[in-house]
Amino acid sequence: MSKIKLIDVANLAGVSKSTASQYLNGRFEYMSQKTKDRISEAIKELDYVPNPIARSLKSDKTKTIGVVVRDITGFDTSRVIRGIDDFCKSGEYNVLIYNTDFDPEVEARSIQALHQLRVDGLIIASSGNNTSLIRDYQNKGLPIVQFQLEHDHTDKSIVISDYKTAAYEATDYLIKLGHNRICFVTQNFESVKSRSERFQGYVAALDKHNIPLDESLIEYWRRGTGLVNSITNIINVSKPPTALFSQHLAITTDLLSELANANINIPDDISLVGFDELPMAKFFKVPVTVVKQDPYKIGTETAKLLLEHIKDTSLSPKKILVPCKLVERHSCRNLKRG
Repeated sequence: MSKIKLIDVANLAGVSKSTASQYLNGRFEYMSQKTKDRISEAIKELDYVPNPIARSLKSDKTKTIGVVVRDITGFDTSRVIRGIDDFCKSGEYNVLIYNTDFDPEVEARSIQALHQLRVDGLIIASSGNNTSLIRDYQNKGLPIVQFQLEHDHTDKSIVISDYKTAAYEATDYLIKLGHNRICFVTQNFESVKSRSERFQGYVAALDKHNIPLDESLIEYWRRGTGLVNSITNIINVSKPPTALFSQHLAITTDLLSELANANINIPDDISLVGFDELPMAKFFKVPVTVVKQDPYKIGTETAKLLLEHIKDTSLSPKKILVPCKLVERHSCRNLKRG
């Protein structure tokens, strides 16, 4: 069966190829309803499917955006993607998703592949290792919006959670429960602005209550190897922490596993607040108090910002902070009550 072309639609509908093309591109303000109906029926009868590549070559738009994420299965990431996709559908944009598995080289190849596919714009949760490449594509005219992590202080359009305020509020909550030795469990944060802002929020809450920062209460976690110090080493010291403040979902799950293996009970032996919602947390034996981000909102705001940049390439870089919410459950003991 030969491929159906636009001219075939036009001939069946009894209109010019130009009129059929205008119909497909939504330019039918001065077209009679009768003409529109004939073209519509011809498309249905012939089962005509427009060639998006050919149309994009003429219009210079593909109505497609690319999304590059580090782990598509992530609890929050999947919701960000849903927010992006829902918003883009409302604007009649298609979404192409690339997963990098935290590999900067895969990230670079994904960016290049999406550019070759002529996406109109790009959304990326950057590793921070391809800053120059991203800047190069932006300089070539590709609109790019980042989300999830901010790695440096350079101007960029980005949508992230209000990490500093969220960490401040969580730390303040623990202090008001009587905890003044709060262990801050984190990935390396000195080279990542977003992680540093969480630490700044933690320190700001300590300062508010005149609690000196104790460097021994900063513990590190590494992807792939877990906690640098075991939970027993963290707790078995002369002045142990009374609460743990975890800065990532993966850190929280590792802490929960180590605490269970060491028979350390929450919240009787130690309190715990996690950054990021835990799947099925309300069904835990001890539901965990968390700082809950709004990933769906991050997704919709990111897509909205990107489409604004696509529509007007002269827009200046913009940073949007999405508020978090402290969800109180049962993993934090009130020391003031004994």
